[in-house]
Amino acid sequence: MKVAAILLLVINLNTATLTELEALPGIGPALARRIVEFREKRNGFRRVEELLAIPGISEKKWRAIRDQVVVKPSTIGS
Repeated sequence: MKVAAILLLVINLNTATLTELEALPGIGPALARRIVEFREKRNGFRRVEELLAIPGISEKKWRAIRDQVVVKPSTIGS
């Protein structure tokens, strides 16, 4: 049953923690930090495809994680 829960996990790029990002396939600590830095510089993600602008995320890696991430507005600071 634990495997089913993992497969259903979808991470919001605008609120994900470093730990949550590192749970994605092929995303380690350095790449997770780059994702957060990108998010902070741009005041959040607007589309999942923006991940492709981050150094270290190839199209192959993006295809591997795109179904596990979503972009929803952040409610932090609202």
